[in-house]
Amino acid sequence: MEGADAAVIDWLLAGDPAVRWQTRRDLLDEPPALWAADRAQVALTGWGAQLLAQQDAAGTWGGGLYSPKWISTTYTLLTLRHLGLPPDNAQARVGCMLLLEQGFYRDGGINFFKSYKFSETCVTGMVLALLSYFQCRDERVPQIVTHLLGQQMEDGGWNCERPRGATHGSFHTTLSVLEALHEYVQLAPDGASAVQTAVDRAHEFLWQHRLYRSHRTGQVADPDLIRIFFPPRWRYDFLRALDYFQAVNAPADDRMTDAVQLLLSKQTPDGRWKQGTNWAGQVFFYMEKVGQPGRWNTLRGLRVLRWWRRSEIRTRAWVKNVSPSGGMSE
Repeated sequence: MEGADAAVIDWLLAGDPAVRWQTRRDLLDEPPALWAADRAQVALTGWGAQLLAQQDAAGTWGGGLYSPKWISTTYTLLTLRHLGLPPDNAQARVGCMLLLEQGFYRDGGINFFKSYKFSETCVTGMVLALLSYFQCRDERVPQIVTHLLGQQMEDGGWNCERPRGATHGSFHTTLSVLEALHEYVQLAPDGASAVQTAVDRAHEFLWQHRLYRSHRTGQVADPDLIRIFFPPRWRYDFLRALDYFQAVNAPADDRMTDAVQLLLSKQTPDGRWKQGTNWAGQVFFYMEKVGQPGRWNTLRGLRVLRWWRRSEIRTRAWVKNVSPSGGMSE
């Protein structure tokens, strides 16, 4: 496999089924027939099975919809989505429908907070991602999409603090909404055209910030944006952003070069990436040890680099074949 040592691939394949099936799909280009069995194992063994076992009789995790962090229904389902739990999993769908039934708000978004008189945009994005990924076909799902499109800011981003006066997009909120819209168009391909303009504007927002820099000073906007850890929870970081652009097969925009170089700088000599410090909060268990080689970060890092190199080649080929007048060269 291009760009990865065979020993690193073997190490990934020796890991949890969640890492194994994504390695086969994303790094080895194997067809579904070869990785489907590993994906099915996510619900039966390893990290996925451990998380599913924590669901209570009411269908929730941690006894709550959004809190306590990080063992609530929302955050457990987000982790299961990252693991690639099969979308038809019945337990996950029960949890998703609880989020929808108890969180759907009169403005068309999601609001779990009694003190709020408006939907919280970050939470709305995360819940839309879950409803879409786990294929919950409900008439309220398109309404949530419409709500989110109406919350986009002039700069192309989203910010959950907008109702309190924020005028600039947030890294965190913008990426959560982008991930949600990507999942939504997988669920409802006919809705892709309705969201494309908003998605393009949001991509431009992140590219203008080079994925982690201040648009005013060019400096790192927040040191936490250049950490790499898993799972990301609601937090934005540059690797999560790169992995999103990889997932949507975006073009190799030059403004992502800084982030790609940063990713390379964090790769260890043996071709892996370490697990960063976890966010404080309750967990059912830790998947990987802080400071040690992490299969999640290594898998994500390698698939990002693979996409970037292929995208660069594709972009260069397109530029080469387009004449200065805008027509195709002979």
